[in-house]
Amino acid sequence: MSKETTTPSTAKRPTIYDVAREAGVSKSLVSLVLRNDPGVSEARRDAVQAAIEKLQYSPSKAAMLLAGNASRSIGVVIDDYANLWFVGILAGIRKVFDNHGYQITVSDLHRVGDGTADPIDAFQALHVDGIIIATEPDSLRERKYDFPAVLVGDRMRDIPGVDHVTSDDTLGGYLATKYLIGLGHKHIGHITGIGGTAAKRLSGYQKAMSEAHLKPLVSGIGSPTDERTGFEGAQELLVKQPQITAIFAANDYMAAGACALLRSVGKQVPADISIIGHDNSPAASEFNLNLTTVAYNDDALGTGAAELLLKRIAKPEAPVRRIVVEPVLIERQSTRKI
Repeated sequence: MSKETTTPSTAKRPTIYDVAREAGVSKSLVSLVLRNDPGVSEARRDAVQAAIEKLQYSPSKAAMLLAGNASRSIGVVIDDYANLWFVGILAGIRKVFDNHGYQITVSDLHRVGDGTADPIDAFQALHVDGIIIATEPDSLRERKYDFPAVLVGDRMRDIPGVDHVTSDDTLGGYLATKYLIGLGHKHIGHITGIGGTAAKRLSGYQKAMSEAHLKPLVSGIGSPTDERTGFEGAQELLVKQPQITAIFAANDYMAAGACALLRSVGKQVPADISIIGHDNSPAASEFNLNLTTVAYNDDALGTGAAELLLKRIAKPEAPVRRIVVEPVLIERQSTRKI
């Protein structure tokens, strides 16, 4: 008659529930012991420790989460990976959290449209310690934000009770347009798109044009803020106002699309039409664009968001904070005085 045996490599690993049964206590009390809660009596603590030693129990990450310990991880939600505006922001976020021993996980909105997935739900299921939201809140489902979170960017609306790090995009649009007006341009078109950031830049454009008593001309309303919209928007502007001498695009990728359209119809930048973008993306400084643009310190946006989130994790009941980063204009070779 043979006797079945097991080796340590094939034996079932003990769980937090096994420890609770062995010690004769609840799983919740084992959790309190695992996180060194001072409210546990010495007798019960000793019973749990004895059970842990007897079963040779080693808490897994999942068990530590059940015990209420921090996961040392942060979720970041962005619009999409094609927009390189996020590169500088993510660099700032990572710099702060690397120094504090956190892992960063990034998710975009590619599955939100079908109604079956929301990146914040996924991050909560992973028990991240906090979430940075670098997209429009309206892109996500309605929820109570009872977890540490920070909103990044100039959005259509804030999230009540959530810290916010934002750029002054109204001022950015104003600076870009005022710069073109200062160069002598009077027929200035603007290519805009969807989202709060584009709306604020449009507002800045309209303010500068109104102050100068110039007629605004806008294209791209309701369109994605990408190169195609820049191309098609510039085409629309030329049809509506052939005498146009300057275009302000809501971001650098739209400006690149506008430049492509102008080349396709035989117009030169800036000899025929000046172009100014926004964001100072990596493409803006490339030799074939040399794009005049409006810049923010994206690193400051990222580090600011990370630092606010760390403070929110440490003190969940602290007053809500808002940080505003102001823009500067970077002059290159896509604009000229007339």
